[in-house]
Formats: sequence, structure tokens, C-alpha cells
Amino acid sequence: MSELERLQAEFQRSILGQDSAVLEHVMDGPREQRDVLFGVYKNGYASRLTEVLRKDHEYLHAYLGDEMFDQMSKLYIAEHPSQQPNLRWFSRELPDLLRTAPPFAEYPEIADLAALERDLNDCFDAPDAPVLAAADFAGIAAERWTDLRFVPHPSARRLDLSTNAADIWLALKSDEAPPDAVRLGSACRLLIWRQDVTPRFRELTDEEAMMWDEAARGLPFGVLCSMLAVHDDPDGAAGRAAGYLQQWVTTDLLAGLS
Repeated sequence: MSELERLQAEFQRSILGQDSAVLEHVMDGPREQRDVLFGVYKNGYASRLTEVLRKDHEYLHAYLGDEMFDQMSKLYIAEHPSQQPNLRWFSRELPDLLRTAPPFAEYPEIADLAALERDLNDCFDAPDAPVLAAADFAGIAAERWTDLRFVPHPSARRLDLSTNAADIWLALKSDEAPPDAVRLGSACRLLIWRQDVTPRFRELTDEEAMMWDEAARGLPFGVLCSMLAVHDDPDGAAGRAAGYLQQWVTTDLLAGLS
């Protein structure tokens, strides 16, 4: 390791609060001591990362308020220092930390809000792809439908929430007072995607969520219909499957057939 590399490593460790060895190489100023001067860099690092967290989680910030959000940011920065030059991915582990770290783990809607905002951000940045239209199905022979497989749009994500965080997010986005947090008796199953350039989400029934998850795994349409027949009224399974498929197509959720 060169002298420059060693000095850079010491600087980084000191910025992250692991030691203060780099202060040996910093001179006192005419008006301030070296620890104060170096503190400008150290505090600037934390402030920049907190700014990134606020940008990525606008409505989580609104929900928590400045003081608690800054407390959360300080904890997250200590536990997950930035590992790469692109800060776009810095906040990815935030939902996982909020599920386990006190005091935030006592309020599961906080982790759910962070997960929802993370997936909305990710779907916005997802690659572009052509989307299927109803006309793409027009020439498919009836006997081929059983074997059809569907390719989800690259922006599509599935997320299960244990709380009413989706309602809280919608209220905050509308600049309204959020409802009281509620832990749900069964999961709120969300489908999150980008339509044109706008991230969207909607809640799915348990049946549609099951069909989407299995379709995304590559199961063919015939198998999907059989699964719906087991899940609910078997006589209406094919019609329900067709209805779900039609909605996926009209909202740009599918990118291809195989």
C-alpha cells in the first residue's frame, strides 16, 4: 500500500468514526483546532447521506418528522456506511434495519413505508421494455393458450405489507393527515410497477396475488387456471384468469409472451 493509499484509508476510517488516526496529519488552524476542522468533513459526510435518505424516503420523513428521521439516519449510516460511489443504492437496506432496530421495530408501519418507497424508487429506475397490447393476443390459436407464459414488465414488483402503510403513504402524498397505524389481520398484497413514466401500485386479492406470483415464475396459463379452480369456484376459474390477464395487459404490466 502506497503512502497516499494509507492516508486515504485513515481518512475514511476517521470519517466513519472508527478511529481518529488521520488527525496526526492535520494541522491546527489559526482559529480552530484540528479536530474541529476535521469535524467539518465528518459532519458533511453524514449530512450528505441523510439528504440522500430524505430524498429516497420523502413520505417516511414526513411521517417521522425531522428529529426521529435524523435519529434513524444516524443509526442507518453507522450500520450501513456507503459502499459504492453511486448513492442511488445507499438506502436499499433501510427497511430491513427498521424491522429489527429499536425503537423503530416497535412500529412496523415504519419499515413497511420504507419498503414501499424503496420499491417505488426501484420501479421508476427499472429498464424500459415494450408492453403487450390486446392486439398481441388476437392471432393466438385456442389450443395454444394452455401453454402461454407471460413475461412481467421489468419494473413490476410484489410487496406484502403487515400494516396499513399504503393508506398512510397515500394520505401523506395527498398532503392529508395519515390514518392511525394498524397492524393488519392478513397481508396487504401490493403490485408495484411503472406505467409510462409514473410509478404506481394497487392492492391485489389473495387470488390475483397468487396468480401473478406464479405467472412471474413462468407457469403456463393452463396451470394458472387450474390453480384458480382449486382456490375458488372451479367453474369460473378460466373467466377470472382471463379478467386478471386483461387488467395486466391494459395497465402495461406485461412485456412479452413465450
